Amino acid sequence: MYYDETKITVQAGKGGDGCVSFRRESMVPRGGPDGGNGGRGADVILRVNRHLNTLQHFQHKTKFVAQDGDAGHNKDMTGKSGETLYIDVPPGTVVRDAATNEIIGDLTDFDSEMRVARGGRGGRGNPTFATSTHQAPLIATNGNPGEYRELLLEMKLIADIGFVGMPNAGKSTLLSVLTAAKPKIASYPFTTLVPNLGVATIDEGRTVVVADIPGLIEGASQGLGLGHEFLRHIERTRVLIHLIDGMSEDPLKDYETIQAELKAFGHGLDTKPQVLAISKMDLPDARASYELYGPALKAMSAKYAVLSDEYYEFSPQHADIIAFSSASSENVKRLINTAVQVLDSLPPIEETPIVPVIAMTDAEGDTFQIKRERGGFRVISRYLEHKAQITRWDLYQATEKFQVALDRSGVSSALLKAGIEPGDMVFIGDFELEWQDETQVDFGLYEQK
Repeated sequence: MYYDETKITVQAGKGGDGCVSFRRESMVPRGGPDGGNGGRGADVILRVNRHLNTLQHFQHKTKFVAQDGDAGHNKDMTGKSGETLYIDVPPGTVVRDAATNEIIGDLTDFDSEMRVARGGRGGRGNPTFATSTHQAPLIATNGNPGEYRELLLEMKLIADIGFVGMPNAGKSTLLSVLTAAKPKIASYPFTTLVPNLGVATIDEGRTVVVADIPGLIEGASQGLGLGHEFLRHIERTRVLIHLIDGMSEDPLKDYETIQAELKAFGHGLDTKPQVLAISKMDLPDARASYELYGPALKAMSAKYAVLSDEYYEFSPQHADIIAFSSASSENVKRLINTAVQVLDSLPPIEETPIVPVIAMTDAEGDTFQIKRERGGFRVISRYLEHKAQITRWDLYQATEKFQVALDRSGVSSALLKAGIEPGDMVFIGDFELEWQDETQVDFGLYEQK
């Protein structure tokens, strides 16, 4: 099965925890705090691999977890940061947020990369909390959690020139003649189950990327055959070479079938410039078919031609239908050169900007909500949820600092107004805290779900 769409989940690394430590050396009286900061969690980055042309490698692995940062150490040693996790994708991969379906990136360049999940910052060691009046702080913070995202990947093949046509029209054979690609070739329909890319050399210093798009049939735009899965790939292709099988029993019907499917699929496929060609001219029956149907095909192509100043002189109604043979190489060079002329006449592609990933903020001014739940109250606050995640609950001074954050944010007074009583639970993110009296929660009964 061919994979041109898939869903993956990515988890960036958590930052390492900060360290609480004090210098303990002979001849050094009153050694100060020397706990190091935690290392940064690893990012997750999508990276284009030019050797891939499907998303099939995601068939068996769809969850990716980056490395956490190491905890800080004594002697002011910062923990080691996590190693960046790279995920290879083929060129032409569109990245969407699974929750919103919004496009967050479009990886078209062969060397492009995009960060899709940011690693968490490392926790702070106790030296960062030292002041002139608090010279021996017993406090540190946990590392920030890494971002978690669900992504939809969709591949749209990138090529300068694409071959379209009915099955057995000779697309794979033409690709093998023009490039070093070795597609599977046989005399039965749907030999090509995945698009094949190749690089054709036009002249010294000039190459173009050509693609063999799998064969279409009538009804492809509605999902019949293989067409629905592959029509989208033509969106990336600038010029189409429409191949007609010289041995077809009805070349006119074949031509109209492909044109109808391109139009039915939409996305402007039917407005792309085309070069019309008939294959297998090394066979006498094919040549006879060309002489019989050639004039009618040329007249029909004018009906679907795109009238544009940029490539007007090369549009199908102003160019002869090219009869060629991949087996004997007859007119193969003429065919590709004509397509390249059309390509060169088109305006440059407008690059789609990659939207950067927005990092989590922890502004103290974030608003909050309080909702009653069974057994207690839930506090919904991005700021306090973040504070709860980085608080070292095993350190008394750290828990006091969290209590101060509760009071300053107005949550403590809001809970009292909501009717909280001693023994009720306070839920903040994944944390459960027991309300102890009228002013504070009991951190000694802290429990993480």
